[in-house]
Amino acid sequence: MARRVAAPVRIAVHGRPGVGVATVRAALVAVGLDILDASVGSSGAGEADIGIRVVAEVAKPEDAGLPFALAVLNKADLTGFGPGGPLVTASRRAVSVAGLLGAPTEPMVALLAVAALDPAVLDDTLIDALRILVGEPADLRSPDDFLTCTHRLSREVRQRLVDSLDLFGIAHSVVTLRANRLADVIQVRAELRRVSRIDEVLDRIAPLIAEAGYRRVLAVVDELQVPAITDTEIATFLAADDTVLARMAAAVDVVAAAGLRVDPADDATAHLIRAVHWRRLAAGPLGALHRDCATAIARGSLRLLAATAGPGCAA
Repeated sequence: MARRVAAPVRIAVHGRPGVGVATVRAALVAVGLDILDASVGSSGAGEADIGIRVVAEVAKPEDAGLPFALAVLNKADLTGFGPGGPLVTASRRAVSVAGLLGAPTEPMVALLAVAALDPAVLDDTLIDALRILVGEPADLRSPDDFLTCTHRLSREVRQRLVDSLDLFGIAHSVVTLRANRLADVIQVRAELRRVSRIDEVLDRIAPLIAEAGYRRVLAVVDELQVPAITDTEIATFLAADDTVLARMAAAVDVVAAAGLRVDPADDATAHLIRAVHWRRLAAGPLGALHRDCATAIARGSLRLLAATAGPGCAA
C-alpha cells in the first residue's frame, strides 16, 4: 500500500494521428512527469491516473471518446494570425474546444517545448545558424520558401531548423538574438519555453496530480477500514497523529494546487483558526474531493492544536 501511494502519478497522452501526440509526450517526459509509454494499449487510459487528450486545430467527435481530464490544443503557432497573434488566437480557440470536449483545454507548441528542454535539439550548429539569420535574414513566409531561398546557410542546416523549431520558433529565436547580441543558448531556450506554453500546461496538470495522489490515499484508507475493526494495530495506525497529519499534508497539496491558501503558521491560535475555517468550508458547496480535503485539514489542525497547547487542551 505504501508503494502504491508513493508511486509517481501515471499520465496517458493520446490523440488522433497527426496532432503531435509523440511530441507532447516527449515534452512532458522532459519535465519529469511519468508518462505512460505509447505501447500501453491504444491510449494507456486503463493504466493511467490522468488522461490527456491532444488535439490540433479543431476537436472531432472521436476526441471525446476516451476518458481524460485535460485537453492540449497542440500546434498553437499554426492556429492563424488573429488579433494578438497565433498564441492569443489559439487561447480563444481553446475556449471553444473546451466547450466541445467538456474538459479544460490549454494551447501548446510542443515542438518548441522539446527544443527548449532537450539540450540535444538546440545545439551549437543551430545556434550559430540562428546568429547568421540575425544579420542575414531569410525568407520565412513558408517552410518551402525558407528551404529554397538563396542563402549561405546550407539546405541541410535550414531543414534542421525547420524540423526543430518550425518558422515560429526560428522567428522568436532570431528576435531574441537580435534584441541582445550577447544572448546565449540559455536565453533562446527560455524564450522558446515561454512561447511553447508548456508552463501553462503544467499549471493545469499540477492540481490533477495532487488530486490523483490524494485519491490513492483515500483508497488505501478505505481498504484499511474493514481490517481495522478487528486489528488493533491497524486501527491505531489509522488514528495516529502521524497518519492524520500525513493525510492533512496530502489534502493541503490538493487545495493549494487548486489556488487556495492554507495558513502555514505553527502556533495554537493559527491551528484553531485554521481548523474552524476549513471545517466551515467542508460544510459548504464544494465537490466531494475538496470537502474531504477540507475535513482532513481541519482534523489535522486540531491534532496540531492539541500537541501545541499540551495535554490539557479540550481539542
